[in-house]
Amino acid sequence: MSSEHEKPPSVIELLVPVDKYLSAGVHIGTHICTRYMEPFVYKVRPDGVYILDVRKIDERLRIAAKFLSMFEPVKIAVASARLYGRSPVLKMCQYLQCKPYVDRFLPGTFTNPALTVYFEPSVLLVTDPRADAQAVKEASEIGIPVVAFADTDNRTENVDLVIPANNKGRKSLALLYWILTRQILRDRGIIPPDGDLPEQPTDFETPV
Repeated sequence: MSSEHEKPPSVIELLVPVDKYLSAGVHIGTHICTRYMEPFVYKVRPDGVYILDVRKIDERLRIAAKFLSMFEPVKIAVASARLYGRSPVLKMCQYLQCKPYVDRFLPGTFTNPALTVYFEPSVLLVTDPRADAQAVKEASEIGIPVVAFADTDNRTENVDLVIPANNKGRKSLALLYWILTRQILRDRGIIPPDGDLPEQPTDFETPV
């Protein structure tokens, strides 16, 4: 197995250069690893921090993009209770025309038609299954699939598709949402297979 900083073989073309993933810290997990996340761990650092496998992150981003691109954009709900997920989610929804939830997720949003905020999504994407637990719970209740960025300390009940990643870092979340947005647009044929967004991952970052 190659070292953490070694470039993977050229046959595995990553969505962004491996250095970009590493510098954004998308692979840096936590001191805790749940059994759900063990398959995505590359190694444990001497200080006890679990390190995620960059190639598995990349692979899951591709799978998630292909999956999400199959849904009508306006029926995709994207939630982030985490502050650092706020700007990335808003940017993604600006590009894709999906529905963002970056403030408090009101109970009943997906399940109570009497509420003015009631919305019927076809799929839910969340930044953190724990922080966005209410949205995940309601998505499960109405029987729609859930895609989630999950760190090493996350449990993944009611999550249908896990994207292993550092879902706490500002730069990490910006890069992850930028890649996912770009890949969905590529899969939909809105931009060419090698096309880029007019903005950089840094433009997706939540201001400090």
